[in-house]
Amino acid sequence: MAKLYFNYSAMNAGKSTVLLQASHNYYEQGMHALLMTAALDDRAGVGKIASRIGLDKKADLFAHDTDVYAAISARHSEKPIDCVMIDEAQFLNTEQVWQLSRVADELRIPVLCYGLRTDFMGELFPGSATLLAVADHLREIRTICWCGSKASMVLRMDSAGNAVKAGTQVVIGGNDVYASVCRKHWKSGEPQYKK
Repeated sequence: MAKLYFNYSAMNAGKSTVLLQASHNYYEQGMHALLMTAALDDRAGVGKIASRIGLDKKADLFAHDTDVYAAISARHSEKPIDCVMIDEAQFLNTEQVWQLSRVADELRIPVLCYGLRTDFMGELFPGSATLLAVADHLREIRTICWCGSKASMVLRMDSAGNAVKAGTQVVIGGNDVYASVCRKHWKSGEPQYKK
């Protein structure tokens, strides 16, 4: 039986790197993995999954209104898919997560989702909340805070490096906007060591 997996972490834990490595493993075995990523995150280019260590690969896009079950089913009818891998899974909506469960249950294709668990306010993203509720397997990919503790939170910063505690849930950015920190430093708003 195929399963739905959710691999989650704070930012900069290597989620995209792990996804790209898993995709390569399928390729080496002569299998076809369908890669998908959020249309709204084009930092690496449109339709591309990229890691900070320089790996990248083309991917299909999903938007908020994409029927991911229909899109995957159509691609599967063109060329059999052995696995679906979703980057930026936090940007899925609740209905799309349930559609991915149909891919696993009805099409019998494993679905591996990679994304953030919480936003900069410590709130679950809708896609992450639903994945935490319905995924067959949950796996945390760990990273560390500047203090050496496990980073489980994401801190948003303004242009001066000060913590931002309110605003819209989604602002696309990298290390210039976000820092992965432990809960203690998230609460204190310290994105890095201050002398």
